[in-house]
Amino acid sequence: MKKHLRKWLTGMLVALAIIPLSSCSLPGLSGSGQNTVRIAAQNTTEQQIMAYLIQGMIQHYTKLDTTIINNLGSGNVSFNALKNGDADISAIRFYGTDLTTILNEKFQRDPEKVVQTVTTDFQERYQMTYFKTYGFADTYAWMVRPEFAKKHHLETVSDLQKLAPQMTVGIDQIWQNRQGDGYPAFQKTYGYQFGTVHPMQTGLLYDALAANKMDAILGYSTDGRVASYHLKLLKDDRNFFPPYDASAVTTNAVLKAHPELTKVLNRLTGQISLKTMQQLNYQVDDQLEEPQAVANNFLKKNHYFSGGH
Repeated sequence: MKKHLRKWLTGMLVALAIIPLSSCSLPGLSGSGQNTVRIAAQNTTEQQIMAYLIQGMIQHYTKLDTTIINNLGSGNVSFNALKNGDADISAIRFYGTDLTTILNEKFQRDPEKVVQTVTTDFQERYQMTYFKTYGFADTYAWMVRPEFAKKHHLETVSDLQKLAPQMTVGIDQIWQNRQGDGYPAFQKTYGYQFGTVHPMQTGLLYDALAANKMDAILGYSTDGRVASYHLKLLKDDRNFFPPYDASAVTTNAVLKAHPELTKVLNRLTGQISLKTMQQLNYQVDDQLEEPQAVANNFLKKNHYFSGGH
């Protein structure tokens, strides 16, 4: 039976998310010296992998010590770890998410405006530096089985319009009534609705599609099961979903104390594609490899991005 790290310890993580970080005993929050860089990571596979990638890069290029504050329950928790001085680097943050949840700005889809707003406001409001994207975005994505795509000549989300009234699709429960980029707004943007829509837990979507119980599902673009089931991602040709490009965020304080970190983190800019992240997630979620081992092997294979920025 396959195990997916995205689901483990959910109950405990929810509990941790509501405990103030100052009173937590999470690894990395105490006993760190001035030369120790603390990396905050949430409880998803790719967060774990990227935290170990950052750790490996820092250890390779500097003499600094590192520690990882692992399995934080949400983006708000990891943000507050930085804000409260309990962490120095957030392994992954998403422009689109931070725009609305941290900055409380109006929902928008223009990628350049989102990046500009988030980058500027994090500097001015919180004295934090938003690095350029790693090269992948973890966003909602419509996907189908490859044979279904070939049969119906599907490349974009607009291509589903002719089939939509007869289609049975699966979506996660949150998306059905989500404001801004949920199903109601989707229907207005693309001009069609599906015949039968089944809201379900995200983890069940991929299995249902692979078992031919769904014609299409709305999943996550970097999920390892996309690679595992060889699913076809359809292009969001009307740019409905906002930019959820993944980036590292640091406090300005840690960059001032250890300016060498800027060059180290910049080496990862644009180095990890969507397919690469899918494959790394697949190695952990489906092949049951440890995130740290996957990260270290990837760094060695790529020579620690010695030719990076």
